[in-house]
Amino acid sequence: MPSTRTDNRSDDHQWTAVDRTMQRHDYRPEALIETLHTAQERYGFLESNTLRRIADRLGVAPSKVLGVATFYNHFRMQPAGEHTLAVCTGTACHVKGNDRILAWVKEHYALAPGETTPDKRLSLVEVRCVGACALAPVIITDGEIIGKKSFAESTTAIREWLDDAA
Repeated sequence: MPSTRTDNRSDDHQWTAVDRTMQRHDYRPEALIETLHTAQERYGFLESNTLRRIADRLGVAPSKVLGVATFYNHFRMQPAGEHTLAVCTGTACHVKGNDRILAWVKEHYALAPGETTPDKRLSLVEVRCVGACALAPVIITDGEIIGKKSFAESTTAIREWLDDAA
């Protein structure tokens, strides 16, 4: 996959921080997750060329690096939108209807989990469990946990949040 970013001095500075993380762990494969975190903090998301570079430096198969980066919902493979809606799909939230919230977001915003709207305004993240089962069903709007809402209350909260954020 070709990169959309060009290399420049800023990029080299960003990479230095990533390389320092790997160096601190003697370039051992066990440094993979921490290195991915550093790369995402520096670049904002994980591009394919960044993943290849990390795989090469740590001596890890590129498929393993991609597998780890796509397995954990913390990592992003594309730039995040201005706002992020996270929908918990853990057992308690699923049983209480958060699958309907995901379907509603897809219908109203043409957005599936892991995607960002073309205008870069909203990113949707599906989270397996946020650890707030007592508040189920849970959604998170820009880091603010909203729980114990009906489907109608949740969709209204999402609409109002996006209107207020405009």
